[in-house]
Amino acid sequence: MTAPVVRRATREDRTPLQRMLELYQHDLSHVWDQDLDAHGEYGYALDKYWSNPVCSAFVFLVEGRFAGFGLVDDRVSLPENQWWMSQFFVLKKYRRAGVGQAGARAIFDAVRGRWEIGQMPGNDAAVAFWRRVIDGYTGGRYVEHLLDDERWRGHLQCFDNAAP
Repeated sequence: MTAPVVRRATREDRTPLQRMLELYQHDLSHVWDQDLDAHGEYGYALDKYWSNPVCSAFVFLVEGRFAGFGLVDDRVSLPENQWWMSQFFVLKKYRRAGVGQAGARAIFDAVRGRWEIGQMPGNDAAVAFWRRVIDGYTGGRYVEHLLDDERWRGHLQCFDNAAP
């Protein structure tokens, strides 16, 4: 497998991104309490990723095929932070092949500042993934919180990559 290509999503990527979001939400159905709508979809509002300049959507491609995505916005839980990894997903076929790590690192390099990455309770695989990726990216310079309040419920890793 060749190295993944990580790039900002274009409007032409909207349909594949929407479909990957459905797979992502299904994968998390054991920890994310949501139901299908009348069309049999979970649904996810993507428009802000093209209309709001503080929001960014990224897609991951392997050999020209969609392999995952990352969505970034500014809906942080802790006021000292700037960026929130709103959603992050790698198709099962590409997991444990470096696609997620490459995607995360490319997004962090593209969006500089004070980050928050959160994982919901029960999503132990995501906690392990993000600890490993963030530790490697920051050289261990991050702080982890365990929140259980109106701001966030779950693990939250925070780091600052404002300086390259």
